Amino acid sequence: MAALSGGETCIKYLMFAFNLVFWLAGTAVLAIGLWLRFDAKTKGLFEDDNSPYVFYTGVYILIGAGALMMVVGFLGCCGAIQESPCMLGLFFFFLLIIFAVEVAAGIWGFSNQSKIVGDITRFYEDTYNNYVEEVKKDSSEEKESLQKTLQMIQTGLDCCGPTGTVIDEAKDTCPQRGEGVLEELITKSCPDAIDEVFDSKLHIIAGVGITIGVIMMFGMIFSMLLCCAIRKSREVV
Repeated sequence: MAALSGGETCIKYLMFAFNLVFWLAGTAVLAIGLWLRFDAKTKGLFEDDNSPYVFYTGVYILIGAGALMMVVGFLGCCGAIQESPCMLGLFFFFLLIIFAVEVAAGIWGFSNQSKIVGDITRFYEDTYNNYVEEVKKDSSEEKESLQKTLQMIQTGLDCCGPTGTVIDEAKDTCPQRGEGVLEELITKSCPDAIDEVFDSKLHIIAGVGITIGVIMMFGMIFSMLLCCAIRKSREVV
């Protein structure tokens, strides 16, 4: 069995480095997904019957994608170091699936942007109205869960209320300025804030997606080059 040439050895270690980073990225994605699913501030979104399906579906996709990325990264690292065509082939196959899913998810997201925004806005407005009703009834059954959900949304978006008008019943859910002292409430409406987030961040999301896609393409190309080089070297007696 002949040894790999200098350029092929370089590709081998580039593959290992690429997959190590890919495995670490998968670990981070999985950790974020699990954090969103089980954190006290966000787990209420999974227990509400009116929860936006795009949120909990997105979280489960994060968990699944993170686990798959870890498996793919492991296969790539082992395949590169052990010079295993079988592992490199599996790496290419899984990476191709992830790439196809990413393209499909991007097309679906862009074509359904207005529906996604509408679902999230409707969920926010329902949560806000339900919380106000619970406060008026002085009921504590769902009040705490609704309060945490509203605080998470409004603090994250830096907004307050469906219209930007602060009412007494929901004052404690709005973001506050100052260190422990209520100085000024943010009066930007949350539906407007949701629209702004999607409009302003859409090009960033698209850019990140394209960058990841290009990196995946290079990973697939390197894996095939290395796989062919390994098989060729093993044919030489």
